[in-house]
Amino acid sequence: MTAEADRSWQGAEATRLRERLRRGLKASYIRLRRGARWLWQRLPFRHGFSSLTRRIVILNLIGLAILVSGILYLNQFRAGLIDAKVQSLLTQGEIIAGALAASAGVDTDQIQLDPEKLLESEPGQASGGADDDSLGFTIDPERAAPILRRLVKPTGSRARIYGRDGALILDSDTFYSRGEVLRYDLPPPDAEKPDALTAFWQAVKTRMRQYDLPLYNEIGGDNGKAYPEVASALTGTSVPIVRVNDKGELVVSVAVPVQRLRAVLGVLLLSTRGGDIDNIVAAERWGIVRVSLFAAAVTVVLSMILANTIAGPVQRLASAAERVRHSVKARAEIPDFTDRTDEIGHLSGALRDMTQALYRRIDAIESFAADVAHELKNPLTSLRSATETLPLAKTPDAKERLMEIIQHDVRRLDRLISDISDASRLDAELAREDARPVDTADLLRTTVSLFNDIHRDDTPEVVIDVAYSSGARPYRCIGHDSRLSQVIVNLLDNAISFSPPGGRVSVKAKRVGNEIQIAVEDEGPGIPPENLERIFERFYTDRPQESFGQNSGLGLNISRQIVVAHGGRLWAENRVHEGGAGRGKSVGAAERESGGARFVIRLPAA
Repeated sequence: MTAEADRSWQGAEATRLRERLRRGLKASYIRLRRGARWLWQRLPFRHGFSSLTRRIVILNLIGLAILVSGILYLNQFRAGLIDAKVQSLLTQGEIIAGALAASAGVDTDQIQLDPEKLLESEPGQASGGADDDSLGFTIDPERAAPILRRLVKPTGSRARIYGRDGALILDSDTFYSRGEVLRYDLPPPDAEKPDALTAFWQAVKTRMRQYDLPLYNEIGGDNGKAYPEVASALTGTSVPIVRVNDKGELVVSVAVPVQRLRAVLGVLLLSTRGGDIDNIVAAERWGIVRVSLFAAAVTVVLSMILANTIAGPVQRLASAAERVRHSVKARAEIPDFTDRTDEIGHLSGALRDMTQALYRRIDAIESFAADVAHELKNPLTSLRSATETLPLAKTPDAKERLMEIIQHDVRRLDRLISDISDASRLDAELAREDARPVDTADLLRTTVSLFNDIHRDDTPEVVIDVAYSSGARPYRCIGHDSRLSQVIVNLLDNAISFSPPGGRVSVKAKRVGNEIQIAVEDEGPGIPPENLERIFERFYTDRPQESFGQNSGLGLNISRQIVVAHGGRLWAENRVHEGGAGRGKSVGAAERESGGARFVIRLPAA
């Protein structure tokens, strides 16, 4: 009973532990998900990659990839490693060859060495060839094997000893101690072909291991003279050679002569294992790859941050522009980035100014359309009333009076339509035409002369006064001569219409700093101060009742548009009487300040 209760308690405890583990895992998952959501909400690219963002990231990664590829392909670490390995093998070979010559040589007691011949040989020169019978020493395999095992095994290199005749005496890959089992690396019985990805990676590694080196061939137990370095070492010269095996791996071999009393007993051939140097180079490259992966991650993040500072505002500006284009009633606001001192801030300011100008143009068009409808409606109403009343007229005088009204309204409509057409196409014509240098002095003289010739008898005289100014062409500006002439004609017509009989209209020109000033003055009643700006509004006219319908009220408005399009200004002001009432007329206090109207034009000089 006690054992059963114990098992029951253990089962309940295990259930509680599992439930506690499940709750802990669930809480960890919830915290991880919240953390991931928090991080994602603060990433600058959470709304997706725009085309500009992708281009910035891809181009930066391409540059980094080219740099890393060049480092991997042209890595100088490989050449330095090969040189260091060659020097290491030479040093090891000389040490092992010295040990072998001192401890592994055996006297055959068959051939005696000639001391005189030995002393006559040069240092480093063998006293005899492979077939020289005067040598009495050979290499004992039984003595050489323990020495070779102790000295070569820690280095991991392969050592082979060849006799004077090139026969293989010892190979570190085949000798073994007592009790050891020989092992040979055999290929797998059913070697499968690598998949496409593995084959591609091997091809890439092979391509990166393209060395201009001779091919290494394993000769096994054949004569060692097949290796050029062994044949050279038999003559007493140490020779290193770097080769590449059939797998594309580097193999460095060094042949060192085993000499005793300057007599070559044999040759020690030390060589690296296939892949030893390549593994070190691969480890170095893998370190470069890891650093490049970190650099790529940093590049991606920085590129996205950079793209977000460019693509994000541009996308918001583009969306706002789309809203401006599609909005009918509401007027969308362009985001304000003018606090930025870069091109984005300049673009934002330009778009905001353009949008405001567009809204002002829309308001002007709507107002213009309303004014046109209103101005056209008045003569049309008068025409309809006159035509409806004409059949009811009984006397010839009444019919003649109605016909005069009809003709007057028709002429008024004709003037309105002509001026409206001129005003509507004014901006387009100014934008299409090329501005040219215009001499305003010559333009004023020509315009005034033609005006006097056309209105010779029935209008006041127009006089011109162009003040002298130094310089080659002091009155030259850049603009459209026909439109500037239209402004002068409009101002002259306006001045003559307000001039009294026998009055005079003056046109004066002078230089004021870097500007050309043109003033058109009349001797009329002047302009009420409250209407100095209102007279430039469309369809506004402040004329006597007897001249009603003679003007469309667009002349001054068109003139100001032309002057503003040329970068200038046009305003109106009242002249001051000189000498009191002037011309012998008694005027009131309100009239003493005005001696006629003056319209002033300021244009930038070229």
